[in-house]
Amino acid sequence: MSKRNQGGVDWDDYEPDAYQDPGDDRPGPADDPAVRQLEPRLLTLFDELPETVFYESQLAVRFESDFFHWVTVRALKELRESGRIETSLHELTPNTQLRFYFNRRFRYWKRKAEEVRKLVLSFSDQAFTRSLGVQGELLIDAGLPRVGFQPTADTVRSWEGRTWTATNHDLDRVFHRDGINYGTEIKNRLGYIPRDEFETKLRMCQALNLVPLFIARMMPRTYIEEVRQAGGFSLIMKHQFYPISHRALADRVRKELELPVDCPIRLQDSTLQRFLKWHHAKLTREHTRH
Repeated sequence: MSKRNQGGVDWDDYEPDAYQDPGDDRPGPADDPAVRQLEPRLLTLFDELPETVFYESQLAVRFESDFFHWVTVRALKELRESGRIETSLHELTPNTQLRFYFNRRFRYWKRKAEEVRKLVLSFSDQAFTRSLGVQGELLIDAGLPRVGFQPTADTVRSWEGRTWTATNHDLDRVFHRDGINYGTEIKNRLGYIPRDEFETKLRMCQALNLVPLFIARMMPRTYIEEVRQAGGFSLIMKHQFYPISHRALADRVRKELELPVDCPIRLQDSTLQRFLKWHHAKLTREHTRH
């Protein structure tokens, strides 16, 4: 479902994390100790795989279990500026670029980089990235009702007499169960939801008197904590979901780039139960307070 910002550009037309830095909102001190921890691990990776070419966001996803995406980007920047790894910036499309990293001793990196560029281009196509957004919403629309959460509205800017007018954003869905309405944002993408968009969606939920529910492949712990403090829940899927018709592409991306993509027919029951368990705990807390 396409959402427009104030300049009229579709938020979900493209998957910018596929070929650009994972974000410019990178909090942390200038001398971040996490960067120092990650740098030797990156160098070890390039030594162990001397004939592999990586691109920036691919590496951010690869190390995300231990480091925020922006920490990986910062570490890569320091390594390339100090000359400890080799890098090259290539055009993906006329308006976008792809930054590659590889071992300095790799003689035939250009051939490998072109193979990676073509594969990244295949899942960065505008029509395909739109289909990813639709696929994520279809899986959620089919999954949450299985555990009792009913969709009551989509493309939401107004709810029960309240209207969001500060920006042109909307919320993907409102789901309802046991008297609680969840303002839901669904992100079936590799990278984090941009910081400014994340903050806007949180404010929208507050303004519309909705409990925030963020459903995403991955979010940083800082975002998850902000959602928790706002009384909401973050359902982390860990995988990006491709349409079944693109299973062959998903297999290639998973095998050749080691990115977490999959083609499930439906969401796993255990995934849905995580949200249901949290919902029941929320009801118990509210009943206890009252």
